[in-house]
Amino acid sequence: MKKIVLVLMACVYTLGLWAQALVQSGPMLGHTDLRSAQVWISLVPQATVTATAAADGKTVTALVTKDDNAYNNIQRVQFYNLEPGTTYQYTLQITAAKQKSTVTGSFTTQSLWQFRRPAPDFSFLAGSCTFFNEPQYDRPGKPYGGDSSIFEAMAKEKSDFMLWLGDNWYTREVDYYSVPGLHYRAAQTKALPILQNFWKAMPHYAIWDDHDYGPNDADKSYVLKETSRKVFSQYWSNPSYGFENQGIYSKFTWNDVDVFLLDDRYFRSNDDMEDSVNGMPNTEKRMFGKQQIDWLKNALLQSKTNGSIAFRIIATGSQVLNQVSPFDCFRKFPEEFNDFMNFLEQHNINGVLFLTGDRHHTEIIKQERTGKYPLYDITASPLTSGTHKFGGPEANNPYRVLGVDQLQNYAKLSFSGDKKNRKLTVQFLGIKGDLIKEWSVTAAELTTKK
Repeated sequence: MKKIVLVLMACVYTLGLWAQALVQSGPMLGHTDLRSAQVWISLVPQATVTATAAADGKTVTALVTKDDNAYNNIQRVQFYNLEPGTTYQYTLQITAAKQKSTVTGSFTTQSLWQFRRPAPDFSFLAGSCTFFNEPQYDRPGKPYGGDSSIFEAMAKEKSDFMLWLGDNWYTREVDYYSVPGLHYRAAQTKALPILQNFWKAMPHYAIWDDHDYGPNDADKSYVLKETSRKVFSQYWSNPSYGFENQGIYSKFTWNDVDVFLLDDRYFRSNDDMEDSVNGMPNTEKRMFGKQQIDWLKNALLQSKTNGSIAFRIIATGSQVLNQVSPFDCFRKFPEEFNDFMNFLEQHNINGVLFLTGDRHHTEIIKQERTGKYPLYDITASPLTSGTHKFGGPEANNPYRVLGVDQLQNYAKLSFSGDKKNRKLTVQFLGIKGDLIKEWSVTAAELTTKK
């Protein structure tokens, strides 16, 4: 009898492992608004998924679509006709051959507060530079990836969403020379066990930088940029990815904050192109490109007409304002940079902040403006990649109002207070979620007095 029981227990255990194995990565919560929410999941080949969600005794169904991906079975569950400000429990039924698996989770739609009550207090997480060691493909020597348990702390945060600020995975030489290589790196990173709880904990949005776009310092000449764009759009769940099938830039709104997701690679001139020609800014050297900058200007003007928006966060992989940076920075594309700064001043766009990554250290850079409110560039880096100590001209950067070096960290941006006293508090937190440094600014301080 004992043998029979043991055999049955072994069978049940084996079936349980098989059911778990139907999911390669996810589910990951994606773009969520007032009446819809997306769940991303990667399954074994031939597996299919059906989904339902329920709240307050009411069940809603979902539209399931499968990405055109020859390497991985990526499926998206779009829940719609939801109610604002409601927490739904979802169930995914996964089937492959004669095996079945059930995955459950929850999501909360945004609140309908406009014209009814003050904007809700909320927070989101942000960070950049995520390297996971894979010794057989990494460069020899000391491992570059750090303590990945930082994602366990992040998964426990009661935040509304996560914004990945680029270098979200690191392509190696074995990856960025081929189409399957680009797919491999994205899929391998998304499937790491340490990330699975985080994917379920909150919605995720992302931009890219060079290492999850292609080789180091990659620009618009990268021969696989169209494949890279496709890979990025398939492994993330943003509301959109550029216009006219170019770039990955987009925008979303969360309560009284507009977030502009910029693409600093697809249209980018090479960093070594001369900044100026005959003493004048080089009109050919651009980071974001005319198409994207035109979109951003119009999107900011549209945002300006929305009186409920207190902050306008422009997220991009490279730093924007750092005047002493020896590395890539928007300021080193002076034709485009000066034009955009003039646009902000001319149209009096209030509440603008830049949120950036890339640098393997954290800092906040301040730029004063005559007769206008100051601009700030909040850099959050790294999550797990190598760190470094401030050096050279940046050792005593006069434009830095806060700095964190040689520490893995993530940022938590919290918005609180009524409209007259709306405030952003930025906390930089360590591997265990411990507070390293904190900084705050009010919406009033980001408003030019008339």
